[in-house]
Amino acid sequence: MLSVYLQGFALGAAMIIPLGPQNAFVMNQGIRRQYHLMIAALCTFSDVVLICAGVFGGSALLSQSALAMMAVTWGGVAFLLCYGWGAMRSAFSQRPPQTQSETLRKGRWRIVATMLAVTWLNPHVYLDTFVIQGSLGGQLSEAARYWFVFGSISASLLWFFSLALLAAWLAPWLSRPGCQRIINLLVGLVMWAIALQLAHYGWHDMVGGS
Repeated sequence: MLSVYLQGFALGAAMIIPLGPQNAFVMNQGIRRQYHLMIAALCTFSDVVLICAGVFGGSALLSQSALAMMAVTWGGVAFLLCYGWGAMRSAFSQRPPQTQSETLRKGRWRIVATMLAVTWLNPHVYLDTFVIQGSLGGQLSEAARYWFVFGSISASLLWFFSLALLAAWLAPWLSRPGCQRIINLLVGLVMWAIALQLAHYGWHDMVGGS
């Protein structure tokens, strides 16, 4: 079963490491050193729920519903465009980046709500966990599925906490105004690129299905 665990770990790492809204949020909270370990834990827990749901039946449910897939895709396009716009606006804003004392006034629950949004409203989360991981893991025997899921969850746990801790460690450099502008610019461009890619796939599915 070690090979199945490693397969799940490798696939989970490949799905989670590329820059997306969730990773960008975890990194920014780490730079601010504001509830970053709590956010890493909540992101990991979300992945536990999504991966288990995908491998143990959610993949078939989503793939059988064209309406659900369309809602996930176009809702995600709108979300990613808005998220990218916010990052680009921060990148080109003349105002200095928020200080830690200013961000602390946002409150814990507002930060948690934002984390839930970037996780559960991001269509790539469902494509990764339900469509890709769910499809591959669902083909395994019942006993092997648990090892596959354990491997995928291990990758999420290691990645999110490593990202949060590394960002907090590098905060003195990454929190500089110039670095913040570059990070926001890159995040904005990546979010828009993902949104355009999803829109292309969504339009292709609509045209092909009509």
